[in-house]
Amino acid sequence: MHEAYAEEVLQLAAKTAPTRSLSSLKLICIRVASRHVADIDMDALIGLPASLIKDLLPHLSIYDLIRLQPALNQRGISTQSAWVLILKDIKGGHRVLDLHSEDESKQEAMDTCFQLMFYGFKYKGVAKQIFNVNITTLFLVMAKYIKQFYLRPSQFLQTFAKEQRALLTILEGSVGIVDVKHHKDLLKTESQFALYVLHRLLDHGQAKELIIYGLDPAMLNWILQDRGSQHAHQQLTSVHRSSLVANPTAAADNSATRTDGDLETEEDVLPCKRPKLDDTFREREAGTPQSTVEPELLCQAFALYGSCLTGSCPRGQICSLQIQECGRSTLGVLVPFLPTWLCLRSLTIQSCWIFRVSEVQSLAKSLKQLWQTSRSSLVDLGVAVLPQTALMELLLDACPGLHSLSLEIHPLGVDPGPRGSGMAHEPTDLQELSLKKLSVKVPQVLADIRSITAVLKHSPHLTSLHISGIRLPTSSSHRDLLRSISESNHRLRTLHLEDLNLADCHQDILNLLRNCMLEELSLKDCRLLEKCSDRESFLQQLIDSLKQVRSLQSLGLSQNRLAKSAPTLAELFTGSPSSAVKRLDLRQVSNFIQPAELLELGQRLRTHPPPQRLTLDLRRNPWDRDREMWHDALRTLRPLCDFMTDGWKSRNTMADHISNM
Repeated sequence: MHEAYAEEVLQLAAKTAPTRSLSSLKLICIRVASRHVADIDMDALIGLPASLIKDLLPHLSIYDLIRLQPALNQRGISTQSAWVLILKDIKGGHRVLDLHSEDESKQEAMDTCFQLMFYGFKYKGVAKQIFNVNITTLFLVMAKYIKQFYLRPSQFLQTFAKEQRALLTILEGSVGIVDVKHHKDLLKTESQFALYVLHRLLDHGQAKELIIYGLDPAMLNWILQDRGSQHAHQQLTSVHRSSLVANPTAAADNSATRTDGDLETEEDVLPCKRPKLDDTFREREAGTPQSTVEPELLCQAFALYGSCLTGSCPRGQICSLQIQECGRSTLGVLVPFLPTWLCLRSLTIQSCWIFRVSEVQSLAKSLKQLWQTSRSSLVDLGVAVLPQTALMELLLDACPGLHSLSLEIHPLGVDPGPRGSGMAHEPTDLQELSLKKLSVKVPQVLADIRSITAVLKHSPHLTSLHISGIRLPTSSSHRDLLRSISESNHRLRTLHLEDLNLADCHQDILNLLRNCMLEELSLKDCRLLEKCSDRESFLQQLIDSLKQVRSLQSLGLSQNRLAKSAPTLAELFTGSPSSAVKRLDLRQVSNFIQPAELLELGQRLRTHPPPQRLTLDLRRNPWDRDREMWHDALRTLRPLCDFMTDGWKSRNTMADHISNM
């Protein structure tokens, strides 16, 4: 099946190949060499001048890069640019890739390309990857590096029970995360191959992390059963089990799909008979009593001859579970598993609707039972969407040992807060918490911030904080939030405040910076200059305070209407001490940094260069207002900065209006 796909891709590429313009002799030689790397002596290739190898890298395929990378790294030559180029071939040249290392770029390229090629997508650049190598061979080489497998409805999954059995075996050893999407009911006949692959990766393989999207409750129960929790859902598992009859015609059906290589290696092995798995599925679909699809049955039905199990299959452990598009019936299946799920380290529940208070209480009760066993492994919890901020305290009271908590809250009506009359539960006196990471997002609605400040005051170990979107009554301010952070969270290393109105909190921001050890600070869309009578004066005070934070590596000021004030940021690198910032984020429409301002920023940086190379994020700024000057600005910055830009067109938006609001 994949061989036919590869042939079709190569034929299509030959028909649509663009006519090449005249090229230099060097480029012609590089293109020819890149297509025949396998025929070139490895030592001779690695021994080429570094500059020539760097010219060759963009033309190499994944297969060649995998073979050459170890030797190139020993020479101090990075292959990151080649992996990034492969990703840009897939995602488009204007897509910004925020990848910081060679290994990160390689992993992203491998995971992305493998999934697309396995499922038969004809993306730009695939012909280059399979031009001189058998696609099955390429899969086998890539499989050792695949960390996440995306299980999608596709006829190509059938190959795992046929010509790609060896590939599945390798994936069992490499894949740690399985992402299951668009399988509303994996127990149906057309999904039985997906069910088999899921069983092999979870139970015979190393996968311990699972991401699922809105599965059928019976399917979720099948996945969770015996994979970490001792719970058994009586209604879904106490069902009639039909007798499984061996299918005498299965051997003939299966042998028709075997390759000559299979026959050579298996001629002395007696074939195992294949049970009537299809009958089991048809029985379920016809409305007869549901049959439990046992993992052993799947292995007997699809495994390679001679590999059929005589005993029971092992059961893996799910240590991390993400449920996206979680429905109420799905939550009802999940909650009873939690009290005995001792190996569960991370749980994320994302719903398209707002949870009822009673549902959150039920979840918290089960989590508390888990925690009271004193053997719980749970340290990471994410829940969306809660109806009240007070429920954050309820969840922390249930799991006081959490290291990470991520919540999305959408208060319905008036948020009662921690002591309000409309509280969902009795207020608790929080003890000292183990929290190291906290994220709270509110979708631009009024919310009571007292529960958040109460949690901050009891989280002395907090190192990362992200708060977004909270709206306060007209008479209130975010000063209390900033003061709580300054007074209680001295170990904070990462602070992201997003879509908060801090226009009247300037002094509190400066005070926070005087008493912190931040490494990453982002004040995105915080209206910093909204009420400034003297913008330059406040910016200078902010810059002076930032320069005193010697640990600061990343600064985000996106969407703050900087506009003509942007060049002032060059003052970060003047005087002594100068800032140690390596990354500066100035993106988004409302900053509206025009070419003239960017050029001035570049000229000032040339006068007072950063102590180390600066990464400058300039996406969604109006580069097209004066393209020549914009490119002059980039040329000025290039010796000092790596910049992130895109092809955003400002004249198609209301950017002018937004920047002057």
